[in-house]
Amino acid sequence: MQQCHLETIRIESGSFIDEEMKNYQSDILYSVSTTKGKGYLYLLVEHQSTPDKLIAWRLIKYSMGAMQKHLEAGHKKLPLVYPILFYAGEKSPHPHSTCWFDCFSNSELAEKIYTEPFKLVDVTTLDDGEIMKHHRIALLEFVQKHIRQRDMSELLHEIAKLLSYDYYTEKQAVTMMNYLIQEGNAKNPIEFVTNIAKNSEKHKEALMTIAQALRQEGIQEGMQKGRLEGKLEGIQEGMQKGKLKGERDTKITIARQLIKNGVKREIIKMSTGLTDAELNNLKKNI
Repeated sequence: MQQCHLETIRIESGSFIDEEMKNYQSDILYSVSTTKGKGYLYLLVEHQSTPDKLIAWRLIKYSMGAMQKHLEAGHKKLPLVYPILFYAGEKSPHPHSTCWFDCFSNSELAEKIYTEPFKLVDVTTLDDGEIMKHHRIALLEFVQKHIRQRDMSELLHEIAKLLSYDYYTEKQAVTMMNYLIQEGNAKNPIEFVTNIAKNSEKHKEALMTIAQALRQEGIQEGMQKGRLEGKLEGIQEGMQKGKLKGERDTKITIARQLIKNGVKREIIKMSTGLTDAELNNLKKNI
């Protein structure tokens, strides 16, 4: 408090109390100038007969709400928020700890975790060979490391090898392929997905369905860093003699399989030409 210029205190608008606690608690947020810049005093008034055992956690949580509001106002650094609890309950003195680490069953471990820098896994510094040994998280790490660096087709062998392991469900494989198509740099997405499917027996059917969906609309270009730009540029395949033809039942079959495999609706719509209403009806019958 010695670092606060108390003459600068003023009330700020807003409340950070959880909706279910508003009958038992009230709060006031004050801003104040300090020797280190702008800060806040957060006053929480507890007026319930039974004290809250997790009051220290609530003070931290509400203080973070004040920090978020500060950031939303355009500030680039977190402010210091000094929480103060006003208590006037039946039990005296206040029976619970105001140290939020004591809200954990293992307070010593909690203090160690939350007072030290968080663990960093920087995949950009990991060797590919080391990543390949990381079992269930290897595919995620490998893709994250290379997603922006190069043509993903160059990594086809490694991705197919990882997918061949019995670590990933079909949904996980489809989700990862979806991510690769949208965010990665594959010069020929159809060929990329098809080749991976051919080398991944376990997920071959699901991946071939994605390739077929891409081929159906001839999406070859119009993807830069995996972002569908809203126009089907470079429709090269699936167009013969000027117009793309395709039977409605084929589109529905493809759409049904894509829905089952968890493919994003945006890709399904672009791949089949079906509307949201048609896809909603189709989803109900799956």
